[in-house]
Amino acid sequence: MGVGVGVGAGAEAEAEAEAGVWRMPSLLAKRIVAIILLLVAAGIVTAQTGTYNPDTPADAATEARLKELSLELRCLVCQNQTIADSNADLAVDLRGIVRAQILQGKTDAEIKTYLVSRYGDFVLYKPPMQGNTAMLWIGPFGLLAIGVIIWWMIGRKKKGVAETTISEADAAKAKQLLE
Repeated sequence: MGVGVGVGAGAEAEAEAEAGVWRMPSLLAKRIVAIILLLVAAGIVTAQTGTYNPDTPADAATEARLKELSLELRCLVCQNQTIADSNADLAVDLRGIVRAQILQGKTDAEIKTYLVSRYGDFVLYKPPMQGNTAMLWIGPFGLLAIGVIIWWMIGRKKKGVAETTISEADAAKAKQLLE
């Protein structure tokens, strides 16, 4: 019997063995293919972990300016945090955009103008007083004034009720009805 021919091989396998053709057993072939696929998958996974991180620090001056600008910009996902404080994907992307524009030599005003044109005034942590943001600035004071007026009116009504007295005849009549 020739090389690579297993027990119970057919006539065709014996003919191939006599001719010098070697076939890999199917179980071994499957294992080799599985190992190759695992190596390829491991290569893909490790290649993905080496991607660029936009939070990679640049020089100290750029990082200081980025930190200062990041404290003035709102995370649009978290809404109550600056992009410096947030770990949301959008905040990371915004920090990357700001860093790239700083490295391009843009001024703080140009960077803010770009972000406002793209995301609106809401991206600024302290939006400017304009016609479209007036309610953001005046609204809290207006609500506070309304609350004070309502509180004053309720207090005034309670004083009116407390000062109401009944005559002795009415008190006697009420007492008689209760007994």
